[in-house]
Formats: sequence, C-alpha cells, structure tokens
Amino acid sequence: MRRLAITAAAALLLVGTMVAPASAITNGVPDGDNHPYVGLLVFDTASGPTWRCSGSLLSPTVVLTAGHCTDGAIAARIWMDEIVTTNPEYPFGGATSYEGVPHTNPDFAIAEGNGLPGFALRDVGIVVLTEPVPAGVVDEYVALPAAGAVDALPNKAALDYVGYGVQAQITGGGPPVWTGLRNRLYAPGQLVSGKFVHSDEFIRASLNPGGGTGGTCFGDSGGPVLPGGGDVALGVNSYVTNSNCSGVGYASRVDIPDVLDWIDGFLD
Repeated sequence: MRRLAITAAAALLLVGTMVAPASAITNGVPDGDNHPYVGLLVFDTASGPTWRCSGSLLSPTVVLTAGHCTDGAIAARIWMDEIVTTNPEYPFGGATSYEGVPHTNPDFAIAEGNGLPGFALRDVGIVVLTEPVPAGVVDEYVALPAAGAVDALPNKAALDYVGYGVQAQITGGGPPVWTGLRNRLYAPGQLVSGKFVHSDEFIRASLNPGGGTGGTCFGDSGGPVLPGGGDVALGVNSYVTNSNCSGVGYASRVDIPDVLDWIDGFLD
C-alpha cells in the first residue's frame, strides 16, 4: 500500500501506529441500527493483518470502500457488528467476519500538481466477499448515486458520516495521540461547495464546524458520505487536511460515470 502524506487522514496499524490515510468519525454518536450496511474492514498483506478501513455493503457480497485501502492488499475481511472493540477474533478471520478479495479502481493514482499535492485520485475500492453476509445479519444496503448527483447539491447541504475509528486526542507529555474504540459511529456534517482543484473528483465537507455536527479523522477510510438522512453513497472518505482533523475533509466522489461503470461490473 502506498505511503501517503501525513496531512491525509491516516489509518492505524492494528498495533496503533499511524501509517497511511483513512477517516473515522469525530464528535459522533453510536450508530445503532441506522446504517447496518457499514462495516469494519481489515486488510492483509503477506505479513498478515496490516491496516483497517470502513466499508459499505452494496450487496450481500460487494463492499464499497476507499482505493488506498484496497491498494496493495492481498486479502480482506469485514465485521458488520456495531461494536468490534471487544471482539476477540479481531483482526483475524473467524466466525464473526466475512472474507473477501480487494480490488482497486484502475484509475487510482497519487495526484500531483497545484492545490492538493498527494491526493489519491479515483480513491475508490471494492471488496468482493467469498461468502454473502446473511440477510439475518444485514438486510439493507447502501445505494449508488446518479451520475453527477454531487454537482446538484447546494452549499451547506446536510451530509452524514458513518465509520469506525478514533474519536479523541490524548494530550500531555508529548505530541497529541488520537485514540478511540472500534465502534460504528455516526455524525452529521455539511457540504462545502464551490470549484476547487479536483472538485470534479472529490467532495469537500466541513469537519467539526460546531453546532452539534461532526467530521472525519484518523482511523478508518472508505466509510460512506451520505446525503443527510439518506442511504446513497455520494463518496467514500479519503482525506483530512491537518493533524487536528478540523476545517475541511475530502471524500472521493462515487457519482463519476466511469467510477459507477466500474462498480457496476462487480454487481452484475
């Protein structure tokens, strides 16, 4: 897996060391049964379990996540439980998880140029599960957006963030350290619209702007960015722009026609 800029939202190694980008939920609340299609992914390299992300079931066997999560992985597994922190099988496979094969969008690339150096364009991945998640575990799925759906959203449109990962900073005696439980959390956010570098590839969203809203942070990438109160994956969480997880964050857009066509190939 490529090592990306520290300004990105960073995934945690399973032992807790920061290594690569991913996003989680800050200022959130327990999700309960609101988004049961969002699960916690762990990706394997030749060394075994190495990093974690979030993902959303598009079907019983197809999981939508971030491309930098699938990139470089040889295997993956997902837990659909709201609370994974206390699961003794984590991060290895077992009776409570579902195994799968990761696939990275063929146009995934580390972007160069003005404005947002280090961004991963087409940061979208898929995990195809070798066994379906039973309907008794999850019986509803995230939907794909219409092409260009993000372009029609007004500034400050309501968004929903869902994912697993860090929620708080521990300070004192050294640099702040992000920590948190491996539980599914939800928080509302807002779209920050307008043209910017790569605006045709990314959603720009507010992070912890106050007023009871939340944001994404270090922990798990690939979780969905949903329209407020909806179940459509407009994008998948990709980056934050500073180590305090404040200001704005970015999600790779799923509503791009080429991306939708690529995803549909796994759903046929």
